Amino acid sequence: MRTLPILAALLALAGCAAEQEPPATPTLTVWADDDRAAPLARIAARFEQERGVKVKIVQKAMGGLRDDFVSQAPSGQGPDVIVGPHDWLGKLVQNGVVAPLDLSARSALFSKVALDGMTYRGQTYGLPYAVESVAVLRNNKLVPVAPRTFDELVAKGEALVASGRAVFPVGLPVDPKAGSPFHLYALQTSFGSRVFGDGGDLEIDNAGGLRFAAYLRGLARRKAVSTSLTGDIATSAFLKGETPFLVTGPWDVPAVTKAGVPFSVDPVPPAGDGQARPFVGVQGFYVSAKSANPILANDLLVNYLATPEAQRALHSAGGRPPAMTSVREELAGDLVMTGFAKAAAEGLPTPNVPQMDAVWADWGLSQLAIIAGQGDPADLTRKAADKIRAKIGSS
Repeated sequence: MRTLPILAALLALAGCAAEQEPPATPTLTVWADDDRAAPLARIAARFEQERGVKVKIVQKAMGGLRDDFVSQAPSGQGPDVIVGPHDWLGKLVQNGVVAPLDLSARSALFSKVALDGMTYRGQTYGLPYAVESVAVLRNNKLVPVAPRTFDELVAKGEALVASGRAVFPVGLPVDPKAGSPFHLYALQTSFGSRVFGDGGDLEIDNAGGLRFAAYLRGLARRKAVSTSLTGDIATSAFLKGETPFLVTGPWDVPAVTKAGVPFSVDPVPPAGDGQARPFVGVQGFYVSAKSANPILANDLLVNYLATPEAQRALHSAGGRPPAMTSVREELAGDLVMTGFAKAAAEGLPTPNVPQMDAVWADWGLSQLAIIAGQGDPADLTRKAADKIRAKIGSS
């Protein structure tokens, strides 16, 4: 019978065909929000052409991106790269889902505050592309020269209210349910009080924190801060010329520009004897610790996203100050961007430790109580700090 020789020949031919099949094209999956997806697609197209790789960009709402990543990455079902803020970092490292990133050859290209934000326990994990912080939008028509201190700022606003040219001395947003730790932090740091000190200890109730608490109550008495002045109301007042100052970030600039308000961007001036240092947010890219193609993912970040071309494209899409110093310097003629970049350069990255999740609620509620005059500011601050320490200790 000739069946066996024929079968052997067929199997040999099949083996040769299998050997000649080209290898599968590697695919990188990137999760990004709507604002970043378009510029990333253009950058990815060049990467695909030059590296022979397929890049799949999946648009995800920023609100659920981190938690979805944490839940899916361990099983290998998540993306290779994600876009997100630096204050996710502690939780991502804690869950073992992000890999360290070697930026040693590129670190000199970025601002210090941007690199600090992407560093956790001495190790860099993310590639920064933008920074942001609050600053003071000043109505140039109402106040031509920037105040040197926050007291001077409030006094100028009070004078305008007294003369009938303004309704509010300053637009300092307060969430009626959560307080305003984010917007008030620059003032608090000027008294020498940070969230966590260099040793990791909670500082909101140190001597400077208690001085700030008393100052905050004084601002409320002067009607410079109020639990009824929400972010929307404060922004609306600035757009209408009803307040000369608005403490906000770059996200409100398009509306202010559209309204035709003549404005400048100034760093938040100090209320205490020290420097006012606002919270700084850093946006960047992370590589999954469970990526099937970690070398390609790192290549995408270091050689394609850590370039002036990519940083320019991402800036154009988001409008935040670039993390790369050379690109920021190219935009020096943009006084709004320059103002926010200066404010961020003086600030401190929002702590990226997991314990930060336990801080916001009690801290904000204590501020609401202080503003509303519901107790002694020092006592309210100490009680909030005690609650936070109890939560951190049990976490």
